[in-house]
Amino acid sequence: MSKEYKNLNELIKNNLSASETEEAIQLIKDLSDVKRKKLLTKDQFYTVAMWKTPRPKNHYLNNSEEVIKKVSQKVITTKSEEEKMQYLTSLKGVSVAVASSLLTITDPKNYGIIDIRVWQLLYKYGEVKTKPGGQGFNLKDWLTYLTILRKYSVQFNVNVRDIERTLFFYHKKIQVGKLYDLKTKKHNLFK
Repeated sequence: MSKEYKNLNELIKNNLSASETEEAIQLIKDLSDVKRKKLLTKDQFYTVAMWKTPRPKNHYLNNSEEVIKKVSQKVITTKSEEEKMQYLTSLKGVSVAVASSLLTITDPKNYGIIDIRVWQLLYKYGEVKTKPGGQGFNLKDWLTYLTILRKYSVQFNVNVRDIERTLFFYHKKIQVGKLYDLKTKKHNLFK
């Protein structure tokens, strides 16, 4: 049986890991020049989008190289988190989750991927008050999520991605039942 923590702070403190997955390490390395060049190529976009979720594959492919470059230039040059998300989700097939993956892979220090697992833990520990199942994310959810992850990132002096990944893998370890079972509103996370 997994230990149930009093709060998210305790959970992170006892499970924090800066160890990145091999696949993410390679993606981060492959896209390390995106911020310097101030653009994302169609191949780079497609690789990260498919890594997050392959379901909208055909939609991803319908984005032209020119549009992807224009959007990525806007994303890289704006300071507004809201605008970054709006630009990215204007691309065909790009949800808030996929957009957060693109931001995370190109800047893991400041971003984490919005994910059902992490959101369910944030809900369980009272950090968010909506969407206990962790699905159907919108811009407001993203901004709330990012604020929470950044708060813990500063507190523990690690990358935002480290907080997100720690919570993701902790949830994976304690999950009971089906991840996408929305028939029940209760999400029992402990074995």
